[in-house]
Amino acid sequence: MAFPTSSSHQLSAVRVRRSRIDGFGVFADESVPQGTKLGELTGEAISVAEARRRAEGRQRIMLVEISASRAIDATRSDDPMRFTNHSCAPNARIAVEAGAIEFFALRDLQVGEEITVAYGATHHEGRLACRCGKPGCAGWL
Repeated sequence: MAFPTSSSHQLSAVRVRRSRIDGFGVFADESVPQGTKLGELTGEAISVAEARRRAEGRQRIMLVEISASRAIDATRSDDPMRFTNHSCAPNARIAVEAGAIEFFALRDLQVGEEITVAYGATHHEGRLACRCGKPGCAGWL
């Protein structure tokens, strides 16, 4: 699935395809310079309590807490960035500012490279094996 830069939320061309890390991933469809905003993630605005309820017992979720009380559920979002996998050596970062969830390249990205971020704290609480395969991998999410 290719996603050109025509969307107001998608700023760099990306492609969603099978990932060696987990399920599907999002891959650069063009060279991207370091610091470039890759895109945004949108979805259903819900309470953090509802987000945590939805996360119970699920391994694959697409939830981001944007404040102490609000979260975004991107499960039904059309944004390709919702397929961004975790890596212990990420090439992108997530920034949450003023309710917007944005992705930025940490270094130059090559065409075909999978875009990854460090998830930080997750609902898995160290119980889900990390599959990034990077040197120094923490082993768990």
